[in-house]
Amino acid sequence: MTTRIALVTGASRGIGRAVAERLAVDGVHVVVHYHGREAEAKQTVARIERAGGTAVAVQAELGDHDGVRRLAEAVHEVGGRLDVLVNNAAALPAGPMATDTPEQFDRLFAVNVRAPYFLIQQLLPLMAEGGRIVNVTSVATRMANPTQTSFAMAKGALEVMTRTLALELGGRGITVNAVAPGATLTEVNADAFTGLEDLITGLTALGRLGKADDVAEVIAWLASEQARWVTGQVVDATGGMHLGPNASAKAAAVTVA
Repeated sequence: MTTRIALVTGASRGIGRAVAERLAVDGVHVVVHYHGREAEAKQTVARIERAGGTAVAVQAELGDHDGVRRLAEAVHEVGGRLDVLVNNAAALPAGPMATDTPEQFDRLFAVNVRAPYFLIQQLLPLMAEGGRIVNVTSVATRMANPTQTSFAMAKGALEVMTRTLALELGGRGITVNAVAPGATLTEVNADAFTGLEDLITGLTALGRLGKADDVAEVIAWLASEQARWVTGQVVDATGGMHLGPNASAKAAAVTVA
């Protein structure tokens, strides 16, 4: 049986690392992309290998179109085919609008929109029949956060691309879906949640912050044969964030009062 090959962008840490490790559990050979964190990318590979999987780390600057091209070439050299592509790498929010700059805006769209678009373009000739493309978006596309306007715009563009490519590629049996995480606690962003955990969990139906593994499991399912009949969808992986007031949180507040 031919080993499946996956590329996970931004896999040196955080959600990307969790996705790479989870796919490896299913016997997938993982191309671990990173930009500037070589040591952490090698740690991801080492963790996969210790668990019995296989992986290789590849560096590329996705804000540069030449970097996208080089990454596609590296994937070709790994095995001459690709079964799963997870577009996870992202530039962080650069808002609010009042303090944003054209340079920040352009980089955000280069990494979050242009890179996934042209990476797919470059890799489609390698994509196997029945391949899987998963784009990581954000809860920011369905909520109004004035500090993340440009970020939400970019992730919204990915969701539109997901639907249109699902229709275009369906004839090859390739599914294209998006996964939208919410407040997900990782080693990357722990400081950002300081003092905010109670507020966020009070807005989340399942009553806690997400973990990278929570999101990775959803992506691994979409990358599997079991999800062969799901395409063009944005899967909410937020634990029910912003569905409405959290009744249990309100009850706890009343009890404390």
